[in-house]
Amino acid sequence: MADALPISEAPKRAPTLYFIIGFKLLKGLLALLLALGFYSLTDNNLPEDFQKLLLSLHLDPEKKFFLELAARVGEITPSNLAWAAVGAMVYSGFMLLQAVGLMLRVSWIVWLVIGESCFFVPIELFELVHRPSWLKLSILSVNVVIVWYLFANRSRLIKHHHTIDL
Repeated sequence: MADALPISEAPKRAPTLYFIIGFKLLKGLLALLLALGFYSLTDNNLPEDFQKLLLSLHLDPEKKFFLELAARVGEITPSNLAWAAVGAMVYSGFMLLQAVGLMLRVSWIVWLVIGESCFFVPIELFELVHRPSWLKLSILSVNVVIVWYLFANRSRLIKHHHTIDL
């Protein structure tokens, strides 16, 4: 009977990691939908579509707020929408890469997620100080928890395949 190959140890359960993966997947899918939405609007007459939307929602398009908003919508060009679609698509790919990498427990992805989350913390702090809101506080809190959790548990979550026996 031939020697059996060693069975690799299954990764340990990590509910917080699963939450982070779900959070990254959700952000990636929402950005993908946003990109597709931007792209689908590039051939439309946006001011006319905005007018139709207001009427279908039974809102008065002659109110000052809606008039100002219609003027801003009129400034959006197909080129602007195309660039927004490309940006949202790149962001979507980045988030989905992180989610899949964490699912597969790729070691360098942990550092990518930590770096990406750390990058936004000062920006979120600045925004929170200048225009406080519960949403901004929540987003900041989630990013800080992600950074702390992944940094503190990186060796437990990711099995390194390269071991040195001395």
